[in-house]
Amino acid sequence: MADDKDHSTGHIVQSLVVNLVIAAVKAVAAYFTRSGSMLAEALHSFSDCGNQILLLIGVRQSKKPPDASHPLGYGRAAYFWSFMVAVMLFLGGGVFSIYEGLHKIDKPEPVEHVWIGVGILVVSLFLEGGATLSNIKELNKRRGEKPFVQYLKDTTDSDLVVVFAENSAAVFGLGLAIGALGLAASTGDGRWDGAGSAAIGLVLVAVAIFLARELVSLLLGERADPDVEVAARKVVGEMPELERVLNVLTMQQGPGEVMVHIKISFVPDLTIEAACRAINTFEERLRAARPEVRWVFVEPDLPRANLPRGEAEARERTSLA
Repeated sequence: MADDKDHSTGHIVQSLVVNLVIAAVKAVAAYFTRSGSMLAEALHSFSDCGNQILLLIGVRQSKKPPDASHPLGYGRAAYFWSFMVAVMLFLGGGVFSIYEGLHKIDKPEPVEHVWIGVGILVVSLFLEGGATLSNIKELNKRRGEKPFVQYLKDTTDSDLVVVFAENSAAVFGLGLAIGALGLAASTGDGRWDGAGSAAIGLVLVAVAIFLARELVSLLLGERADPDVEVAARKVVGEMPELERVLNVLTMQQGPGEVMVHIKISFVPDLTIEAACRAINTFEERLRAARPEVRWVFVEPDLPRANLPRGEAEARERTSLA
């Protein structure tokens, strides 16, 4: 989408600063309370800090201009590093928290200074909630009229979605940790603390799987927003030199970077010079309509109905190969 071209890192830096402060406070609280849920939350926040550094690396690499070895640029670097965030979230946050939770359930220990821990978690909840609301405002600004959940699935702005997913998981995890500590304190049963840690781990694993699934599609070369193809066909329809569209392929090369390959039949008896001018005009109009289009490849061709029978059959076999 055109809006995805904005590679602002402000939301990443904001989340990094907030998570760094929260992680340090949680780590101190985990030491004094000996709470597995608090330790899981501290590890989650430290993991988020590392993840946001990876996102910053991805955004920086994706801005590198095309060169001889990467003629279509480095846009997909943002998707690669976002995918690495999902892996880190799964292993560094989710799996370890589940392990720690199961260990606490098997060998429960009393939780100390519970209300100090609860107080720290409540403050963390407000901080994480503020960061999440900031992410939601940015997402609402970019999604336009598209439904929120649908935008999360369709957007190519991977770093913004990853930060939102992490912050949302943090808010949910903090709620679980507060509940687990409260139950452990009121019942005197340390297994509740372990259950809270395991539940936080499951939340992180679920978020990591969601992110990985979305990002793998982008890494493999996902089709661009269907509106890009609609715009290309509309431009062709507005140009008298162009007869009709035979085929359109679009690919998302990075946040705000789209490649378009289009096969067009030209009107009969058009000169080479006129055809070249028509192609240039088509490219200019398409980029004006969809600024995210960075590369346009136009292939002039004839409709199969106008080709000799043998050549038409050969092309049909080639297209099916």
